[in-house]
Amino acid sequence: MRISRSRTKATVVSLFLLFAMAISLVALPTANAQADYITKKTYAVCGLMPNPVGVGQEVLVWTGITDQLGVYTDGWEGLTVTVTRPDGTTETLGPLRTDATGSTGTVYTPTMVGNYTFQTHFPEQDYNWTAVPTMIIFDPKLYEIGVIRYEASSSPKVELVVQEEPVPSYPGVPLPTEYWTRPINAQAREWNVIAGNWLNTPPNRFAPYNEGPETPHVLWAKPLATGGLVGGELGPHAYEEGDAYEGKFGDWEASDWGGGSSVIINGVLYYNRFTTGSFVMPPFVESMWKQQGIMAVDLHTGEELWFRNNTRLTFGQVFYWDAWNYHGAFAYIWEVVQNFNFYTGAMDNTWTAYDAFTGEFAYRMTNVPSGNRIYGPNGEIYIYDVNLAQGWVALWNSTKVVNPQLTGESEDGSWGSNANIQKTFDARTGYEWNETIPTGLPGSVQAIFFEDRIIGSNAELFEARIGEPPITTWALSTKPGQEGTLLFNRTWQPPAGDLDIGFGASSLEDGIFTLWSKEQRAHYGFNLDNGEKLWGPTPSQAQLDIFGIENSIAYGKLFSVGMGGIVYAYDIETGAHLWTYKAVDPYNEILWSNNWPLNMLFVTDGKIYLAHSEHSPVDPKPRGASFICLNTTTGEEIFRIDGAFRATDWGGNAIIGDSIIALMDTYDNRIYTIGKGPSATTVTASPEVSVHGSSVLVKGMVTDISPGTQEYALTARFPHGVPAVADESMSDWMQYVYMQFPRPADTVGVEVVIEVLDPNNNSYEVGRTTTDADGFFKLMFEPEVPGEYTIFATFEGSGAYYGSHASTAIGVEEAPAATPAPTPTPAPMTDTYVMGFGIGIIIAIVIVGILLLRKR
Repeated sequence: MRISRSRTKATVVSLFLLFAMAISLVALPTANAQADYITKKTYAVCGLMPNPVGVGQEVLVWTGITDQLGVYTDGWEGLTVTVTRPDGTTETLGPLRTDATGSTGTVYTPTMVGNYTFQTHFPEQDYNWTAVPTMIIFDPKLYEIGVIRYEASSSPKVELVVQEEPVPSYPGVPLPTEYWTRPINAQAREWNVIAGNWLNTPPNRFAPYNEGPETPHVLWAKPLATGGLVGGELGPHAYEEGDAYEGKFGDWEASDWGGGSSVIINGVLYYNRFTTGSFVMPPFVESMWKQQGIMAVDLHTGEELWFRNNTRLTFGQVFYWDAWNYHGAFAYIWEVVQNFNFYTGAMDNTWTAYDAFTGEFAYRMTNVPSGNRIYGPNGEIYIYDVNLAQGWVALWNSTKVVNPQLTGESEDGSWGSNANIQKTFDARTGYEWNETIPTGLPGSVQAIFFEDRIIGSNAELFEARIGEPPITTWALSTKPGQEGTLLFNRTWQPPAGDLDIGFGASSLEDGIFTLWSKEQRAHYGFNLDNGEKLWGPTPSQAQLDIFGIENSIAYGKLFSVGMGGIVYAYDIETGAHLWTYKAVDPYNEILWSNNWPLNMLFVTDGKIYLAHSEHSPVDPKPRGASFICLNTTTGEEIFRIDGAFRATDWGGNAIIGDSIIALMDTYDNRIYTIGKGPSATTVTASPEVSVHGSSVLVKGMVTDISPGTQEYALTARFPHGVPAVADESMSDWMQYVYMQFPRPADTVGVEVVIEVLDPNNNSYEVGRTTTDADGFFKLMFEPEVPGEYTIFATFEGSGAYYGSHASTAIGVEEAPAATPAPTPTPAPMTDTYVMGFGIGIIIAIVIVGILLLRKR
């Protein structure tokens, strides 16, 4: 028998799961008292964890009896736990219901110092073993006996020691300060906030669980297709980049006219290697178009992991399975194929799941309903199927198709077993409920919030409108127990002027949805609970925004950007204009605009990322397209790089996961990743042995050692390593390093801190210096005392790089003692005489000379 224990806060939890046994999903009631039964003695149990514990800290109370039940849905009823406090007062926990293991748990928080006691009380009750399928009864006698009356019992009293000092909890793992990769050890739970996945373009393009890169620092680059300048006879033309219905690096059909995305799961980037397009085909044509392929690449290193031919990536899934036998997440890559049946006139949606780790076939579902696909709280895939003409709404659940938990087999408590056995499933078994709704609701579904509401409207852009027809917006409840209830059906009369009104962004958290008036170039805000207008119109946006805008609601703001190349931020509660950013084109490469038309890529970590693209770009393409990161609070530019990463309308745009951006550049058809990279520092000092009082020269290098710098194209140009540069120089530097632009003349290096550990074990800083454009640094200092020194050179890191350090050592000898001046030896008397005589002659000559001059 294997016993496992889990812990939750403020909820009743199961402490013990027995046997991982095969149990039926048939609900079996507990039998009433009757004459035909036998009795069985029971043994109540009670346990506490942690013990001792601090005041105000939660304690998990385990309670139950030693007897399990036959079916996983059954449990013992009416258990209570008596708690006696240190002051003698008592309280009762419960009544509680166990699971089929015979036990359960609850949470208790002590409020005073001292010793508590806990005691479980199990009330007498019957259980009918005859109703339990014989295949899961380990002892056939139980089936023959039938009803057993389980006698009441009480556990021994258990003492809980409560102290003033809290008991320590697991200290956790701090966020990384060095370059990191997957897999992340599951114990590093705190890393969840920087390790997001990208399964599909998220609602409002909001991608939490990332640290948004603050520079355009490139980690690696990899060719996706033939790209860049053609040259030669064709001159300045470029290879096609896949816009206008032939997008690369994504699946445009996976999202409505917005460019489907690639996928990031567990630090792996998945993308379609070949061009995608519209693939609504009859089955016999499938083999003609399905020349696709999914590539899996390590997001952190650029290493190719696997390639699966003749498949097409549509979206990803990470599904957490939590059942009585098994707990864990499963990762899948999904391919959706739509086949039109000429005989029935219906569309057959076939979904195929591939294992995200290997690319191997996992399972398939046929007859998947059309509708609005969303992820549930555990990553399960739901589809709300709404038929406005016939008046019904239904909820389809992918997990109900693969594992309906009605077979009575051992796989019922696990997820993967059924898929491994059966492989193909009819998805029509996946409906959870179907409810009637009013017929005649206009328009179509515009937004869905799981187990809350569906929003629909007839507000559709690019429809010829003559006169001022009212805009209708309606909402259906999807809350449990209220499915299909009409929440509101409200009309709004737009201003006069034959206006074209479209549905904008919506946010359940902010309780609002927006409409966009194309001719006014303005937004209106409406209450998500009743459809009433709250504010609007906003001030008119750029005229070119009539050709299309993109919206997002995040951080209490509505962000809007379009063909006008201007980003607008509005207060979501009032519609007040907060800030504006213009993506000015300084060289007038866009012939019909002064700004770069922009796509909204995503919002994360208080930042909004944008890039230029165009539906059907002319060739040669306009040069200098902007890739921009803005502060969502102020609209200030965090970084902007021009001419490096041009986006696409029909392929996959930039996505983010594990705090790393992955994107395709249509200037060269390469995939780039942007993020914080590793650095390396070297240091030497000379002379290695010096004399106290003399100076020492410290020198070294700080280099960028991101995966892309190891490619031959870069090692040939930078044989000593790619220099690390300051964040403010990153845009020009990345274009020089990866795109072969001219070497920037004003590149600024990074700061290096020089510290020493002296012979007296004192540690202190001796100076700071900055590397040059070659990554080289130098600094002189004079050691304070003789002895052995350890010298540390530290680059503390920046927005582009994680820090690094290196060390070396020198010796400083005592200076030799000063040699005293020698004592002069007295001259002999003869020398004195001779010296005196010589001096006398000289004086005499001088005197004679002076007398002769006077006589003249």
